[in-house]
Amino acid sequence: MTFKYFTRQEFDCQETGENEMEDEFIHALDALRHECGIPFRITSGFRSEKHSLEAKKSSGPGQHARGIAADIAVTNGSERFIIVSNAIKLGFSGIGIHKSFIHVDTRTTVPVLWVY
Repeated sequence: MTFKYFTRQEFDCQETGENEMEDEFIHALDALRHECGIPFRITSGFRSEKHSLEAKKSSGPGQHARGIAADIAVTNGSERFIIVSNAIKLGFSGIGIHKSFIHVDTRTTVPVLWVY
């Protein structure tokens, strides 16, 4: 499977090297990248259930472990606004705003927006 802006390897788990990203999610991220018109650097894609951040979650592994989430590096408020506004427009249902990244996911539960 090929993607316009990404390689599958960009989403490898940083601790185990595993990668079970959903193709549909990467295609949605491709569409988001296209709509935003700015380069994306993925800081976290797939996370194995063994990944230290996933393993310590009391509610169990999250969206990264399901292969339907990614964190996109940002450096300023303009990038944050462009990504968040387009993610909402394109139907991403989980959006987290951090000083250095934007989390996006396609969870099927109630849409949520949070800040770290």
